[in-house]
Amino acid sequence: MIFKSVQVDNFIKKPDQKIKAFLVYGSNDGLQRDTVRRLAKSVCPDLNDAFRVAEINGSDAAADIGRLYGEFNGQSLVGGRRVVIVNDAGNDLSKGVRKMLDESPNAENLLILSGAGSLNKKSSLVKLAEDSGDMGCFACYEDKNEDICGVLRGMGLTFEPAAIQLLCSRLSGDRMVNLGELDKLATYMGTAKNVTPEIVEKIVSDASDSSLEDIYYAALEGDRAKALSFYSRYINEGNEPVAVVRALMYHLMKLLICQAGIENGETVDRAMQRLMPRIIFYRADAFKRQLSAWKRDKLLRGLEMLYAAEKDCKTTNMPAIEVVSMLLLRMAAAAKRQG
Repeated sequence: MIFKSVQVDNFIKKPDQKIKAFLVYGSNDGLQRDTVRRLAKSVCPDLNDAFRVAEINGSDAAADIGRLYGEFNGQSLVGGRRVVIVNDAGNDLSKGVRKMLDESPNAENLLILSGAGSLNKKSSLVKLAEDSGDMGCFACYEDKNEDICGVLRGMGLTFEPAAIQLLCSRLSGDRMVNLGELDKLATYMGTAKNVTPEIVEKIVSDASDSSLEDIYYAALEGDRAKALSFYSRYINEGNEPVAVVRALMYHLMKLLICQAGIENGETVDRAMQRLMPRIIFYRADAFKRQLSAWKRDKLLRGLEMLYAAEKDCKTTNMPAIEVVSMLLLRMAAAAKRQG
């Protein structure tokens, strides 16, 4: 049975004992860990209680399914339901889990399968959980702006619109990282309630992909030194050079869309309003400067440079890091040229 976020929240508030097992998986590792923790605490608030909480590694459970049977069907010596957490659960548990649930109709405990990173929508364990009426399945994907806003609504604070925009731009796709930053913010606020952009700027670390934005915004405004500095830091963090090329392509296409609107008689502001997603507020002035410096013909030439650079990264023996470094220098030089 597929569960959405709100259904998981409702289950945690009021557990439905017809759900015997829960699979939590996906690319948002922080959200996955947080959801497993919350589900487990809905059964036993003290996760250190050895009588009511058991944890098993997925490979160990697959190698000895009898151990999983014992834990799932066991009774607590102090009373109350038990929760069994299987970490790194993979497809090798699919048949065993289904057989165990079928053979344990009177078990009152909850089995939580914390999925291995390799699981996806096509995995047999995922299909089992989605298709079983006595199992819940919750997919954890990267936090989007609406997910972040949902967390903000539960904080008991008021956020100025610009503060929300800045938070969405600074927070990452990982729920645990985001919760850590928001906990810092809540501690800083104390008894105060209104969150301003200045407070967010001061307290919340930038955990987003804005380093990519820093690179191409600097290059497209002609600042070679900044572009190369941001690029060097980006590469030193273990990121792929070709990602910079793709981000530049995406950004130039947004500029091209706006230029088409302006040529059709729209104002700059109106052309930018039509972009989805919108340009974040603190980048708006820089984007307008780029619209002034990068007209349609220059944008088309820039896209040709980008296509050539991506091809060089993939099909030649030239080091990709140097290819993109040279590309940034050429883009910065083009930004300074008229026409």
